[in-house]
Amino acid sequence: MRLLAALAFALTVAACGFEPVYGPGGTGTKLQNQVQVDPPRDREGFLLVRQLEERLGRAANPAYKLAIDLSVGEEARAIDPDGDIRRYHMIGSAAFALSDATTGEVILSDLVDNFVGYSATGTTVATLSAQRDATERLMTILADEIVLQLQTSDL
Repeated sequence: MRLLAALAFALTVAACGFEPVYGPGGTGTKLQNQVQVDPPRDREGFLLVRQLEERLGRAANPAYKLAIDLSVGEEARAIDPDGDIRRYHMIGSAAFALSDATTGEVILSDLVDNFVGYSATGTTVATLSAQRDATERLMTILADEIVLQLQTSDL
C-alpha cells in the first residue's frame, strides 16, 4: 500500500512539472559559485552578503551579478507605563536585481522584506547584544528569501 502511494505521489509530482532545485540542470546548480554579489557598504550589508555567499558560493568567474539595495529600520512595539521602550521590531527590505555578467541585462528583479523583534529590557549591554543578534537574524532571513526567489525563477 505504501509503495502504491509513493508511486502515485511520484507520478503526480512529475506530471506537474516539479523539478528539484539541486537536481541536474536545476537553478540551484546553475547559480552555485556563479553569482557575484555587490560589495557591502555597511555592517548590515556585510551580514547579508556573507549569508548569500554561504548559500550560493563565492564566484571566481561569475555568470551573474547581484545588486542589492538594502534598507533597515526600527519601530518601537512595546512601551511600559513609565514611557520606556521594552520591545522593538527591526524591519528590513532588500530590492535586488540579478543581471547577466557579460551583457548587463537584468534577468530578475524583486523586493523581499521581513522583520524580527528584540527586547530592550535589562542593561544597555544586553539591549545592544539583542539588537546585534536581531540584525544577524534579519539578514539571514532576507538572504534566504533572495536565494529562494533566485532558485525558483526561470534562468
